[in-house]
Amino acid sequence: MRQLLSLIAGCAFSLSAWAQETVAVNTGDIISPEVKNQEVTFRLLAPGAKEVWVETDFFEKSRIQTPLGEVEAAGRKAMLKGENGVWTYTASLPSPELHTYCFYVDGLRFLDPNNVYMIRDIATYTNYFLVDGDVSQNYIVREVPHGTVSAVWYPSPKLGMERRRMMVYTPAGYENGTKRYPVLYLLHGAGGDETAWIGLGRAVQILDNLIAQGKAEPMIVVMTNGNGAQQAVPGEYPNSMYKPTFMNPKTMEGSFEKAFPDVMSFVESHYRTVNDKAHRAIAGLSMGGFHSLYISANYSDKFDYIGLFSAAIGRDAKGENGYIYSNLEEKLAKQFATAPKLYFIAIGDGDFLYQDNVKYRQLLDKHGYKYEYVETDGGHEWRNWRKYLNQFLPKLFK
Repeated sequence: MRQLLSLIAGCAFSLSAWAQETVAVNTGDIISPEVKNQEVTFRLLAPGAKEVWVETDFFEKSRIQTPLGEVEAAGRKAMLKGENGVWTYTASLPSPELHTYCFYVDGLRFLDPNNVYMIRDIATYTNYFLVDGDVSQNYIVREVPHGTVSAVWYPSPKLGMERRRMMVYTPAGYENGTKRYPVLYLLHGAGGDETAWIGLGRAVQILDNLIAQGKAEPMIVVMTNGNGAQQAVPGEYPNSMYKPTFMNPKTMEGSFEKAFPDVMSFVESHYRTVNDKAHRAIAGLSMGGFHSLYISANYSDKFDYIGLFSAAIGRDAKGENGYIYSNLEEKLAKQFATAPKLYFIAIGDGDFLYQDNVKYRQLLDKHGYKYEYVETDGGHEWRNWRKYLNQFLPKLFK
C-alpha cells in the first residue's frame, strides 16, 4: 500500500509539474525573437510546413490590390527551414522602437509561440519586441518609481449608463500623500478603447520615465472609452463577448463630447485634482484628436493644454447632437480669446489625414491663433503617436 501511495504521489507530482509547464509545449528551448550582435532572429518550429514567412513592421512595405483598391501592406520575408524543423530568418536590428511581427505558415497567420509579449490593436493580436535607443528609451520599464493604473467605473447619466469604465494613472507616491495634481485626459482612436494607450501607446512607461527624469510634471492621466455605446473594452462588461470592430456606435456624432462632463465630474470628486483651466489638458490620436478638438472648443474654459495627434477634423453638424460640431469658428474665437497655453498639432507626412490637418492649420493661421506644429515621417500609426505623447507631456503644466 505504501508503495502504491508513493507511486500515486509521484504521478500526481509529475502531472502537476507538466500542467504548470504547458507554456513550453511545442516550443522547446527555442528563443524567438533573439536580439544579438545588432541582429534580430525569428524562429518557428513547424516541421510539416511547406513555406513560412515572417511579417514585421520594419520590412519594406509593398502595395497590394484589394476589393477596396490598392493599399500598403506590411513587408514579409521567407524563412529558411533547418534540419530540425525550425524555420529561421535573421535581419539587421531595426531602429529603436516597439516593433511588431507575426508568422504566416502555408498562408495562415500565426503568432510566435515562443514570445508571450503581445498587444491587441482592435481585433488583432501581434507579437512585439523593444529595441532600446533615443526614440524608445521611455517606452521601456526602468528602475524608477512607478505610478498606479486603476480600472475605474463611473456613472454617465448623459450616456444613460450607470457604469462605464476608464483607466486612471496616478503618479508614484499619490496613495501616501495629500498633494493635488493636474489632469490629462488622454483619448484613443477609432476601434480602440480605454486600454489602447496603455497597451499600444506605452503611456504608463512614458509617464513613469519622464516624471522620474524631471522632464514631466507628476500628473493624473485619465484614459476613457470614447465609444459612447460601450461600457468598457469588449469582454469586460455584460453581454460584450463580441469581436471588436473599427467603427462603433456613438463615436463621432456628438454623444461622447456631450457626455464628457460626466467624466470630469467623477474625476474631480474622487481624486485630488487642481480644478482649473491651467491644470487640465486633453489630447488624443485620430478619433481621440477629433474628440479633443471639439471637447476643448465646446468647453472653452476647461483646458489650457490641447493635443491633436493625427486628428480627424471635419464633421457635418447633423442629428440631435449636431450642435457639438456647428459654428466651429465661433467656438474657436471664444477659445482663443483667452488663448490656451499650448495648442499642439502633430501628424506624419504620409498620414491620410494630412491634408485635413493642413486645412485646419490654415484656418487657425487665418485668425492668427497660435499653435505648435510637429511633422514627422510615416503615416497613421502608433510609432508616431508614441513620439507625440513623449513630446507633449514635458510641455504640460509649466
